[in-house]
Amino acid sequence: MTRLELLKILVGQARTNGFEFRRWYTTRLGIPWISADAAFTLLDTQRRYYALLFSHEFASTFWKTGSDITFQVPTQTFERIMPDGSTATVTRKPFTRRSARRDVWRYHLREMAVAEEPLRYIRKYLAVEEELDEDFETESASESTTGTHSTPKATTKKPAAKREPKPMPTGLPNFLKHPYR
Repeated sequence: MTRLELLKILVGQARTNGFEFRRWYTTRLGIPWISADAAFTLLDTQRRYYALLFSHEFASTFWKTGSDITFQVPTQTFERIMPDGSTATVTRKPFTRRSARRDVWRYHLREMAVAEEPLRYIRKYLAVEEELDEDFETESASESTTGTHSTPKATTKKPAAKREPKPMPTGLPNFLKHPYR
């Protein structure tokens, strides 16, 4: 999934909760409205999507007040001092977490501000199973690998059946078919 597609999905989800993208675009960025595609392209190419992500209007509609949040917590590894004084490495498996907060959007803005890559942070809260493209990963500030990927160790378990990739949409998403307010 490219950054442009991700931005369209994010704005679409916020629009279903009441976010007025066109109004935000013209008032906050001060740029005249041409079309939705032109607006998304401008946000993507000029890196103005940070203004969108950290906007209070967007955040408060993307994460609705009082709604349950479901997200995946990644694998965690840390060292712990055991009762006998030895140090042990603890590895926690990934798990799904659900929570509800009254001012959830403020919490997420704080967490997104300290995250290395805000788009990766907000990506956890989308119900899309596709992964981000390589071009998006190379722009990450924490990218320090040379492009080599480690292969997983062989196990005796039978590998899970790989899901068929979802076909790319050919038309406009439903949220772009409706006129902007």
